[in-house]
Amino acid sequence: MAKAKEPESEEEPWAPANKRLYNFLVVLLGSSLLIAFCYELFFPYSSSDSSPSKKEACDLFSGKWIPDSSDPPYTNSSCSFISNPQNCITNGRPDTGYLHWRWKPYDCELPPMDTNKFLNKMRSKSLAFIGDSIFRNQMESLLCLLSKVEEAILVYHDEKFQSKTWYLPSHNITLGLIWAPFLIKSTEARSNNNIQLYLDVLDYAWTSQYHKYDYVMLSGGQWFLKETVFWENDTVIGCHDCMGKKLRELGMDYSYHKALRLVLQFMSTSEHKPLVVLKTWTPSHFEHGKWNTGGICNRSEPFKEGEYTADPVDATMRTVELGTFQEGSNNGLRLKLLDTYHLSLLRPDGHPGPYRRFHPDIRKKLQNDCLHWCLPGPIDTWNELLMEILINEEELRSAF
Repeated sequence: MAKAKEPESEEEPWAPANKRLYNFLVVLLGSSLLIAFCYELFFPYSSSDSSPSKKEACDLFSGKWIPDSSDPPYTNSSCSFISNPQNCITNGRPDTGYLHWRWKPYDCELPPMDTNKFLNKMRSKSLAFIGDSIFRNQMESLLCLLSKVEEAILVYHDEKFQSKTWYLPSHNITLGLIWAPFLIKSTEARSNNNIQLYLDVLDYAWTSQYHKYDYVMLSGGQWFLKETVFWENDTVIGCHDCMGKKLRELGMDYSYHKALRLVLQFMSTSEHKPLVVLKTWTPSHFEHGKWNTGGICNRSEPFKEGEYTADPVDATMRTVELGTFQEGSNNGLRLKLLDTYHLSLLRPDGHPGPYRRFHPDIRKKLQNDCLHWCLPGPIDTWNELLMEILINEEELRSAF
């Protein structure tokens, strides 16, 4: 009788351990790759959108104004820092629609200013605004925004109340407003006309305090449009808008470029290296004339994109800023740009107009203010943008 064929032996359960480990790792690797693929397929943005690089990729300054029914972050009655000429509601401005718009960047959201977050991030830090009355306007906006949590204490002012310093004791924060309308040496303190401008000498008002601040914001402004005589090496070299003086007309952009370059040269050679934020030019919205020839601003809504063409002077000065900013960035300066130009250009409705004075008689021909901003108003957005710039700095990102 034939012997039955034995079945082929199966692999013994005690087969070599290294072979079993190899099979296990192959299965584990394959499973991991499959899970990763499925995660990316169904959640492509969940992990990357919150990274700093994604946030920095969004252009906060490119966007549009959209209606917003929420109340402004403060009122004329809740904030005591508003100067009379910008206190539009108290001065009798009848419309309030200008308060109900918010800036919406095209590719992301600009969050409302988180006052607690800003104060905690800025604890034991100092911030200076160096410039003219537009910065006073913005500083008052910032003080109003911060007053919801802590009201700043005025600890210094100069004789004319143009330069001021505030202190927030609960957070050990110092805020400085330094009056330096040209950033360079001038005779504006003695006269607003026939101003002598020294293109190779910085304004000591701010250079003497520069070392005190962790963050510095600076900007030039409308003062450069005034009649000015230019000096270099103790010699008159030309002027701007000085008809009848038999001097070479060099233009306001010439002096502005010289001033900004000198400022950045100073900062590049200084041992003190604060973060410097350059705020761009502020456009005015005078229509039917200039500030001194009956110009007015009585619009009640923002412009739509393309509805308004910038004043060529404003566009020229902005070009100077962008070029100088690029020079400074290429030279390794710790420099950021607060580009408020375009979003401000779209807001002709945000100015005091005739309501720079208390309950004016609008039946009369009155001087309008179409350069500064009502508080509250569109200028509050400038500080929301400033907060985004500051808190995304590496040294503040991880603070508190």
